[in-house]
Amino acid sequence: MSQLQRITINPQQLQENQLLLTPQQQHYLLRVLRLRDGDQFIAMNGMGKWWLTKLQGTRGEILEILEVKTELPVSITLMMALPKGNGFDEVIRCCTELGVTSIAPVLSDRSLLNPSSQKLERWRRIASESAEQSERAVIPTILEPVAFKTAINENTASHSYICEARGDYPHLKQVINNANTASEIIIAIGPEGGWTDQELEIAVKSGFVAISLGCRILRAVTAPIVAISLIAANFELSP
Repeated sequence: MSQLQRITINPQQLQENQLLLTPQQQHYLLRVLRLRDGDQFIAMNGMGKWWLTKLQGTRGEILEILEVKTELPVSITLMMALPKGNGFDEVIRCCTELGVTSIAPVLSDRSLLNPSSQKLERWRRIASESAEQSERAVIPTILEPVAFKTAINENTASHSYICEARGDYPHLKQVINNANTASEIIIAIGPEGGWTDQELEIAVKSGFVAISLGCRILRAVTAPIVAISLIAANFELSP
């Protein structure tokens, strides 16, 4: 089953036991993958449901609902100040594979990137493709970029952490060991150069706990991968 190709569909494409394929999906399945009538693939809605599907011409026949157990038992939101260049592409790709639930790009005082709507569409496409590749049941939500202070003020999670490269703060691994009962976690990662003192102060006053990712200074695109890996490992290995 794991070797079958997966495609993401919209709920509107399902009509009883039939799947209406879009022209793009038809091209991908028939021309790129060279599937033939009767070949099977997996349709996923990105919200937790998979269907084993058989190709029939330009449609798919739903054969059965599949049970998927690839999601973490905790919802993780990565709140990240946008790095320069295309670094955010790789962050989305890797953190989707690691199990993040949503990614909230923020514009901080040191952010150099002011993304267009085309960038947001690209990020969401990367998340979808990465979810298919890593056999996720859920496609992470990529939120629209907002100002740092707005993102902080809208946070409602009871377990919220902000990474700071310099200073005497507890390590995320130490802190997360005491959060095994959490249902939702938010982790905030700064841009190149880190958060400003004012941003860190705003976050802490809003309930964020300042934490460290170790003694070394990590690149802006490395830090979120380390943070999500630590959180995911903690919850996947917990009894």
